[in-house]
Amino acid sequence: MLHQLKYQIENEDELDEIVAGLLKPEKTISPKYFYDERGSRLFEKITALPEYYPTETELGIMRDSIDEIVALVGEQASLIEFGSGSSLKTRILLEHLDKLAAYVPVDISEEQLLASATELRADFPNLEVLPVLADFTRPFDLPSPTVMPLKNLVYFPGSTIGNFTNEAALSLLQVMHQEAGAGGALLIGVDLQKDPKIIERAYNDSAGVTAEFNLNMLRHINREYGADFDLKHYSHSAEYNEDEGRIELRLIADTKQLINIGNERIHIGKNEGILTEYSHKYTLESFAEMAGKAGFEVKRVWVDQERLFSVQYLERS
Repeated sequence: MLHQLKYQIENEDELDEIVAGLLKPEKTISPKYFYDERGSRLFEKITALPEYYPTETELGIMRDSIDEIVALVGEQASLIEFGSGSSLKTRILLEHLDKLAAYVPVDISEEQLLASATELRADFPNLEVLPVLADFTRPFDLPSPTVMPLKNLVYFPGSTIGNFTNEAALSLLQVMHQEAGAGGALLIGVDLQKDPKIIERAYNDSAGVTAEFNLNMLRHINREYGADFDLKHYSHSAEYNEDEGRIELRLIADTKQLINIGNERIHIGKNEGILTEYSHKYTLESFAEMAGKAGFEVKRVWVDQERLFSVQYLERS
């Protein structure tokens, strides 16, 4: 079961958020609405695709650098994972950080969160696993482990930090700074700037899984928030914006649409796009500058041989 301090997600607030995004001059839906149960499964499929470099590259960095990571973390830490999903990369940490106070997975997808927590409890019977259902972009209450942690380590793997605008990414880092607490740290995956062709291939896979993942957002919103998007009239688009250093995902309407959601009727023009995700690619310098504004100092950076991706360890400054 979920820890009793779980965040209560309010559908009404989320409906208001979705409607507000669709009423913007450029229609927008937050990427957090990708992650219903089906969306989480589709994303796991994406991470195994040959074109999608971030997952295998990050796993390789973690395996190669795990001894240094363990030394930096130290003993009796509470590992707090934002957006835990299936906790694939987390297993590398759990297998080596054998004196953790607790593992606290935080996710918005309840089904996957509970399934993952159950599996990890079975595989790590001596570890206290305290799942928290939360929108981690906002501050939330941490559970109290049986063993008092000596420090909090916030863990945010993948390239998810890049899904946020610069302003929202800074805000999220500030939430992480708060949850890390005094003496706490952050271990984070950061995708790096590189040849745009490599990036575009990663988001336009030949099997069409990313396209289905993108379209599933509308299916999720229809089911949970009473909208009436007709999925057959939308197609997936992923293009790299070189000036902004980011890939941009959109859903493009092939005909005029009139969408009912909440108390609103949303007009969508032919060939108009709904922005569903940014994925910013950083330089090491640009990420360090942003993290510094949130109160973190980069202590160690690990990169792969081709410099596609980085794993970074930061401490509260």
